[in-house]
Amino acid sequence: MNRSAIREQAFKLIYSLEIQKKENIEEQIELYIENNNLTDKNAQKYIKDAVNGIQSNKEEIENKIKKNLKTDWKIERISKIDLAILKLAIYEIKYTETPFKVVINEAVELAKKYGEDTSKNFINGILASVVKE
Repeated sequence: MNRSAIREQAFKLIYSLEIQKKENIEEQIELYIENNNLTDKNAQKYIKDAVNGIQSNKEEIENKIKKNLKTDWKIERISKIDLAILKLAIYEIKYTETPFKVVINEAVELAKKYGEDTSKNFINGILASVVKE
């Protein structure tokens, strides 16, 4: 399983957690890994690290999103898909060694695949602003 496919699995889990607002994150991660037959140890580690990293830095990540929104926008207006992509990308930019160009490119690809027509430009704009900080 390549990094893009692993990242897509992490995004799907983050998205489902956005919708469900479940409490026991560890249990949700284990269920997701089990239900999707993710036997690749690298995939499991990446997903666990990403979801737990986003969870433990949730406030800072959300503040980065809020800070880079247009003045008349609120974080609640962002679609759950776009929000999940942004959280994963900002986590990777801030807390991993992954080059930001790779992260932005992958986030835009996820937005093209799962988001609305305007999602890719929106994601690209927010992430470019985050990187400039």
